[in-house]
Amino acid sequence: MKVTPEHNARIAKMKFFSVYPHYITKVEKKGRTKQELHQVIEWLTGFDEGKLQDLINQQVTFETFFQKAALNPNAHLIKGVICGYRIEEIDNELTRQVRYLDKLVDELARGRKMEKILREEKK
Repeated sequence: MKVTPEHNARIAKMKFFSVYPHYITKVEKKGRTKQELHQVIEWLTGFDEGKLQDLINQQVTFETFFQKAALNPNAHLIKGVICGYRIEEIDNELTRQVRYLDKLVDELARGRKMEKILREEKK
């Protein structure tokens, strides 16, 4: 599917705090924990639990959420299809970053090993 400008605008204006409970429900329903979700979010964005809670309390949009993030340098390794979109083909940076997060949450819920989700190098 091709990402439209309207889709990008809708993603930018979505509130992170309104989607966050769905992330928790999705991972917990599959036997994963809120702590694992936070670990994944921190890996991608650099936000620890305190900063994450601040952003939730401020009811920031995804646009603000990712403007404040220090995106992991290995985020570009997140590939595949999520919500019908091939991540590596999304040309809008913000939409791609939101889909990175969606993909990580999906991988967590599917039971993928944490070191695979966090794209850790083999030593």
